[in-house]
Amino acid sequence: MPEGKIVKALSGFYYVYRDGVLIQCRGRGVFRKNKITPLVGDNVIFQAENETDGYVLEIKERKNELVRPPIANVDQSILVFSATEPGFSTTLLDRFLVLVEFNHIQPLICITKMDLLNEDEKQKIEQYATEYKSAGYDVILTSSEKDVGLELLKPHLQNKISVFAGQSGVGKSSLLNALRPGLELKTNDISSHLGRGKHTTRHVELIEIGNGLVADTPGFSSLEFLEIDPEQLTFCFPDLEKASENCKFRGCLHVKEPKCGVKDAVENGILPKYRYEHYLDFLQEIKERKPRY
Repeated sequence: MPEGKIVKALSGFYYVYRDGVLIQCRGRGVFRKNKITPLVGDNVIFQAENETDGYVLEIKERKNELVRPPIANVDQSILVFSATEPGFSTTLLDRFLVLVEFNHIQPLICITKMDLLNEDEKQKIEQYATEYKSAGYDVILTSSEKDVGLELLKPHLQNKISVFAGQSGVGKSSLLNALRPGLELKTNDISSHLGRGKHTTRHVELIEIGNGLVADTPGFSSLEFLEIDPEQLTFCFPDLEKASENCKFRGCLHVKEPKCGVKDAVENGILPKYRYEHYLDFLQEIKERKPRY
């Protein structure tokens, strides 16, 4: 039986790509019975008489999967944040980074709309970029309008499945259109009434850019830490995890414990204070989470 990759899911059909051909398939009834949903990014075994009448028979083992957006086998997440309109938020960025790290997906921070900043605003964003690079992240500053930073981004997409994620209105679709001219993904301006963009992406689809596959997704509709335990949160902050090697007590949560390497790193200016404050906020949120039954 042939193998392929689901590159689009729409209205109960799964579009399987193999050897340059896209085959429209349905899922077997046994998937529904066993409450298994084929996902975009799945490697599957299928059978098809022609290009419009196939069936997905088996889903190969996944290395990871996201619920929102529903996609599997992601190699990296390009976290797209605008420098302005909407304004840059380290709180929201850290929330995205924690979720990506928890799912064992390589993050890359992409800050868009750099052309709209004055000199002071630009310096502030560049300072943030330096701090996130020090934390261990790749950061690329871009402008789709001025074609800035795109050549730095393209090599990161090679031979990978990448998810573009971020709040709406930050320019994800504009960025993808600039990376692959002719793509003509729909973009919307910011709603001045709401101060945020309207969702322009309705389904998950893998788009070929260079030698990689990119998912233009509706973004993370849920940014809650539903699966993360308090003891796991430190490992979702690579800079805090490194500093925690100097904690006296194993299992230190870096709140009130004595001789804490993380608190020392903040006091000595090694860790940005806002990263630690976000950690404390997220930790409190996790501790107050209602139990699920």
